[in-house]
Amino acid sequence: MKFESKPIKEHEEVPLADDGDLETLVEHFKNRSARREARQSSQNGCYIVCVGDWSEGCSRDAQLAEIVGLVGAQGDRVVGSETIKQRHPDPATVLRSGKAKAAAEMATRLGATMMVVDAELKPSQMRNLEDLSGMPVCDREGVILNVFLRHAKTQTARIQVEIAHLSYLKPLICGLGVQMDQQAGGIMGSRGPGETASELLARRLDKRLAELKQSLERVQVAGESQRKRRGQCKRIALVGYTNAGKTTLMNNLASTELVAQDMPFVTLDTTVRCLTRYGGDVLLSDTVGFIRRLPNRLLASFASTLAELKEATLIVPVVDASDPEWKMHLETTHKMLVTLGAEEIPRYYVFSKADRLASLPSKEDLEMVTSGHDYQFISNQDQDAIGELKETLIGRARADLRRTKVYVPYHASNAMETVYRSCRIVETETKPNGLLFSLEAESHVIDQVQRQRAQP
Repeated sequence: MKFESKPIKEHEEVPLADDGDLETLVEHFKNRSARREARQSSQNGCYIVCVGDWSEGCSRDAQLAEIVGLVGAQGDRVVGSETIKQRHPDPATVLRSGKAKAAAEMATRLGATMMVVDAELKPSQMRNLEDLSGMPVCDREGVILNVFLRHAKTQTARIQVEIAHLSYLKPLICGLGVQMDQQAGGIMGSRGPGETASELLARRLDKRLAELKQSLERVQVAGESQRKRRGQCKRIALVGYTNAGKTTLMNNLASTELVAQDMPFVTLDTTVRCLTRYGGDVLLSDTVGFIRRLPNRLLASFASTLAELKEATLIVPVVDASDPEWKMHLETTHKMLVTLGAEEIPRYYVFSKADRLASLPSKEDLEMVTSGHDYQFISNQDQDAIGELKETLIGRARADLRRTKVYVPYHASNAMETVYRSCRIVETETKPNGLLFSLEAESHVIDQVQRQRAQP
């Protein structure tokens, strides 16, 4: 008895691996997951749904203002918003069914082309909200990733952001629809079971992630070499909540012209500049800003960039004193420093935009939030205060340095190498059988030079 099998119409429409139509699949995937990496002239009209219980931490208005700022930073406009108080997320849509339906209707009425939910959505929850609203849905992590994509300029930042973005997209493959997971079957008349489109796309994403991670490792090797060459320098790191004014402060302190905008995450790369005019022994770095609920994928991807914080001599948390939520911003910064393993490094707090304050916070509040560390209020328009801050930071960075004169014979090659590698040389005087250095260094380094020069 002869058996024949023909593929049914439903299977004929399923894209398989050997169709070679990967571009169509990727475009379909991007549309369904509401990713907008390349924007043309039109903007998305976003309807924002802000979810939380606001029992502690960030207030309702502050959370809404933050997500509105992030949506604007990704290049979209806000057509409407609402806040929903909810302590426990609904398993199906995060929002309760009635609230989700009402939000979808309001978004449609206002002409929105995308719904933004300020919460972390599972792929199934995102898919259910898309089916309910009939428009793309983007969660908080997706918005932050879009902002990072928009602002990534250098090779390192682009690699780091793409790794985080692809890691975020991969679990959403299941939301492409059932047609992506079907296989053509049959014994003789069909092509046989093959790789489905979703499996193909997942495999391609894995391959691309592997390539990016290899590229990032090569970039990290170069970064490690740069940090080693700066080993004898004192390093001061500016940290803080995004849009707190770190880049503006760095421009004023180091006389640089870095791009500073009133927008979240404009700075993604760690920028290092010399703070001292002569000697170059104190370096100032501007790092990527922090934010509440920063996606773990981004934190993992930017681990190499943020690793410079652990090697800093002095950490300077910059706080926007004019922001009503400055205490929450400072708490977020403290948590990030603990996560990065930099909580034991000395700190000096800088409260910027002091000219916008009607009155300064109480001394008790300041001592509590700074844990007893020293602090200073400044205005970026006050050049005298900027100059005073600069001298203070340089003095703090050099606090453990000793200045002394050391004679090193020419034959003491190890001592000579330590002087040039780990000391700041102020002056050098040539002697008949060696060099007399006037230098600055930590006590243990000077002791090491003394021991090495005495060795035969």
